[in-house]
Amino acid sequence: MSKESPLDGRLPPLNSLKAFEAAARRLNITRAAEELSVTPGAISQQIRILEQHAGAPLFHREGRQIALTELGAELYPLLRDGFDYLKRAGDLLYRPDRRYALSVSVPPSFASKWLTQRIARFAAAHPEVELWLSADMRLTDVAGGRVDVAVRYGRGPYTGVRSERLIGADVIPVCAPQLMVGAKALKKPSDLKHHVLIHLRPSDLEEQRPDWAMWVKTHKVKDVDVSSGTRVDQTAMAIDAAIHGQGVALAPYAFVADDLAAGRLVAPFAEGALTTDMAYHVLTRRSSVSEPARLFVKWLREEAQAAEQIVDDL
Repeated sequence: MSKESPLDGRLPPLNSLKAFEAAARRLNITRAAEELSVTPGAISQQIRILEQHAGAPLFHREGRQIALTELGAELYPLLRDGFDYLKRAGDLLYRPDRRYALSVSVPPSFASKWLTQRIARFAAAHPEVELWLSADMRLTDVAGGRVDVAVRYGRGPYTGVRSERLIGADVIPVCAPQLMVGAKALKKPSDLKHHVLIHLRPSDLEEQRPDWAMWVKTHKVKDVDVSSGTRVDQTAMAIDAAIHGQGVALAPYAFVADDLAAGRLVAPFAEGALTTDMAYHVLTRRSSVSEPARLFVKWLREEAQAAEQIVDDL
């Protein structure tokens, strides 16, 4: 007589378990629905089915706000880890040829102005890792396993994942060297009124970045029209425009350190920095981080420390 499998017993519906795990991780029905590509009503219905199986509520509900009950809080980490193990099992079954593949998602400007100048060093140190790099500003699903490592700009913290600050995002005005000479030489902040300001257009996918209005107000500069100028939608485009003498851009120190050191850009004001609580953060799964992901995060951390030392020496 064969032994009974642990899975032969009664289990709740998988869709209900998935809906509960997503809602418990985000503590938001709407966001859980977006993650699973269903309606909020469908999430609520699946949670009710699971509560019927449990014979007790899994969430406290007050309007649109939800919080885990004692039973829900006990159930959530078991399901979170369970789905993570299922994801790892699927990787072994369906993607054995990518056992050492590493999927990394970073914002486009971070990729072009920071990462790509350094990535060859990681490839040389770890030839066994096949790196898949995508430039994206969306809140990539690291917790769900779609991406192994992500870098994101914001204040943090980020729910459902491990996150650590990688590099700061304090900004400084930069321009081409030729803007520092001539009849309208850029010598002091009020001279900005003679030059084109390069603005970074706000993105719906990222938190608000420091802008010229904030910089002018912080440094008490008068008679500078911050409503005019050139508008771009990526930091890398603003930096490239500044390098080509098209105006003055606000850019993170880390993104312009190499250009400043090489003389392609200059920082016209000795005390022109604008500090911010924003930063670039590296995100990984909260549990079961793969060895390639661990190696990549360690390498990112070392490169970030080296880059910040270069900034300090400027």
